Amino acid sequence: MPGQTNTERGRVARARLLAAARELIGELGWSAVSTRVLAERAGVPPGLVHYHFKSLQALLCHAALEEMRQVLDGITAILTQATSPADGIETILFDLDQHNGSDPASLLFIETYLAATRDRELRQQMSALVADFRGSLTDVLTRSGHPSPQDAASAVMAVFDGFVLHKGLDPDLSAARIAPLLRRITTTEENGEHR
Repeated sequence: MPGQTNTERGRVARARLLAAARELIGELGWSAVSTRVLAERAGVPPGLVHYHFKSLQALLCHAALEEMRQVLDGITAILTQATSPADGIETILFDLDQHNGSDPASLLFIETYLAATRDRELRQQMSALVADFRGSLTDVLTRSGHPSPQDAASAVMAVFDGFVLHKGLDPDLSAARIAPLLRRITTTEENGEHR
């Protein structure tokens, strides 16, 4: 990193640590990521882990939540740009179908959910992310005239999570099998469609 300022070097090191954490959470499991392994993967001295983050746990939480936020922002964009909530949800479901439950993104989400059961602060931050997404989905369903937008949003989110989780156990599980059911949950009679 010759020619860089200390601030730039710090930014690069921090970004490398976060990227390495996202990879390692899925590869090794949350509790198996150590400071040494993380620093080696990031290509930085181990002392930088605690220089940039108050703890290894804080780094792992930050990395996972950042990734989840990006994914949820992308899903929200798909939903808000769709011609109808049912079309947006179906697009999202087929996008999730590319994951097999054991790919890095799926494992990161699964490991983070599990870690949140043991870490109150992580659970609170994840809950806030999920609540924001649920709110966006509820708003879209409300605008479409859905009679139970909040309940439908909760059901859709549970299906999304369960779909990713179960893909690792059932390779035959596909978006094509589930999409018609989600369409029935999220369409309205006002749109010329039946719930």
